This record gives sequence, C-alpha cells and structure tokens, in this order.
Amino acid sequence: MLDKIKSTCRYVVDNSKYVTINYAKLDEFINDIEYDNLKNWLLFNPYNLLELDIETIINFLLIFESIDYSFWGQPKWEINTEEGIKDGSDALLYAMIKYVKETRSTDFSNLSLNQFKELLKGNVDIPLLEERYATIINISRIVNERMNGSFYKYIKDINLDTKLFDTIINNFESFKDERVYNGKTIYFYKLAQLLTSDILHIREKLENISVDYSNLIGCADYKIPQTLRALGILEYNAELSGIVDQRNELEVSSKYEVEIRASQIVVIDYISNILINANPIDINDFIFVYSKRVKSIVKPYHLCRNTNYWYNLQFV
Repeated sequence: MLDKIKSTCRYVVDNSKYVTINYAKLDEFINDIEYDNLKNWLLFNPYNLLELDIETIINFLLIFESIDYSFWGQPKWEINTEEGIKDGSDALLYAMIKYVKETRSTDFSNLSLNQFKELLKGNVDIPLLEERYATIINISRIVNERMNGSFYKYIKDINLDTKLFDTIINNFESFKDERVYNGKTIYFYKLAQLLTSDILHIREKLENISVDYSNLIGCADYKIPQTLRALGILEYNAELSGIVDQRNELEVSSKYEVEIRASQIVVIDYISNILINANPIDINDFIFVYSKRVKSIVKPYHLCRNTNYWYNLQFV
C-alpha cells in the first residue's frame, strides 16, 4: 500500500490541471532543511499523556487518531477547560485524555452517543460527531473481539512500519483514505501513517527499542500544502486559488482536493530522494513545523469536510 501511495500520487501530479510543483523553489527550500533535532509531538508530553503506561498510551492513540480530523467551521468548535478555551485537535486530545484518566480505560465500546456528545461538549457540536462516534465504537469492538482487548499487546512485537501500517489498515476500515481521479484510485492513508509513526516514535523513546519508520511516505493534510504554497513550491491556478482563498469548500475526491494532497506527497518524495539519509516522515514533520516561519504570509488552507485529515500546531 505504501508503494501505491507514492505511485498513484505521482500519477496525479503528472496529470495535474490545477496544482503545479515549482521545482526551482523546491530546490531552494531543500537547502534550508534542518530536521536533525525535530521531536515527535508526543515527546512534548501533551496533557501529561506520558504519565500513563505504554499500553494505555498506544491503546489511546489508536482511538484518538482515528477521529482526529476536520475541525474547521463557523463558529469553530471550542471547549472550556481548566487551562482555558481550546479548539480543534488540541481540544479533542484534552477531552479524551481526561476521560481515559478518569475512567482508567481506553475501551469506548459501551459509551452511548449522548455520553460521547457530553464528553466533547462545547460551544457547538464537534463536526462529524456521529461519524466519530461510530468510528470509536467500531474500533473498540474490533480490539475486543480480535485483539483480546488490547491493541498494544497485539502489535507490541511489530517494530517495522510497513508491517504495523498493514496491520492497522487491514483491521480498521475507518482508516481507509482513498480518492478517485480520472477514474483511477488514489491512495493517501494519512491517519494510518500518522498512527504508525507516532506508535513507533513513542515506543522507541519509552521502551528504548530499535524501530524502523523509514518507509512511511507522508501525511497529506491541510497545513503542509498551505505552507508549500506560501513558499512558492506549490502553485495553484487562478480557478483553484479563487476557490481556496475565498474559503469555499472543496468536494471530497474533487480534482482540486486530490491534486493538492498528491502534490504534497510528491514533494516529500522528491526531497527524500535528494536527502538520502532523511526519512520521508521526518521531512513531513519538518515542513509541518516550518509553517511557523511562514505564518505571516500564508493564504487560507483548503476546506474539505472529510474523515481523513486535519492539522494542529499546539505542541510543535
């Protein structure tokens, strides 16, 4: 599947109408890449997550990252906390960690929709509330039925990204992240790659084991294309620029959306082929963090309501 992500995204870029990669700008950017000291976001210990045992952390990440998507809206969903108002992915993380600590459980199978809604109670309902609920119920059911109640124990001997990634997508349908472009299936699997990367990074740190996440491709989202566009690396034609800049919503699997996401993957792959000692997922994270440097010049990110991707900069 990881090979399919790379090849199908290349197909999109080769046939792209609305998005162009400026390779001259990309080559300039490569000279600025400094990723040696980049930390995985979990190592910032958000909301003291790392105080939990490794099994709970991994089981939690499976649930949390399966529904960590699409928070934009007018107004944006927010929650009140003891640390102030939080929104987006940050708010979801806060609420779910709090729940896990209070209940001492990562099993959501007996949670009702009303209880889930109360858990995420804010100024408005979180977007895609029912879809998120259905996902966590289904994942908890699969973990209980196939994995004896612990995803961590099921994958604890897997240290290779390709094997862990396949385990995730083969067991959990909700991580499916595919589009259709010119009649051809295009593969992204953003959240499955993110989960694979986070599990291996956190196990490498907390369990002091050797892991391999060098085969991951990149996490196609909102923020990285926005950053690449600000740098002049991704160029949108007049039609797409007008739609994105006026904050009009893109349809899922529209050529606009697919070309934006595929171009990000091809850019990361291009960089990794030049910086041969760099893992693509580390390059992905570097660009994500680099967005802070271009914050003053970015144009709006594209809007596409879906269950596949998100962005958040709270902990980086």
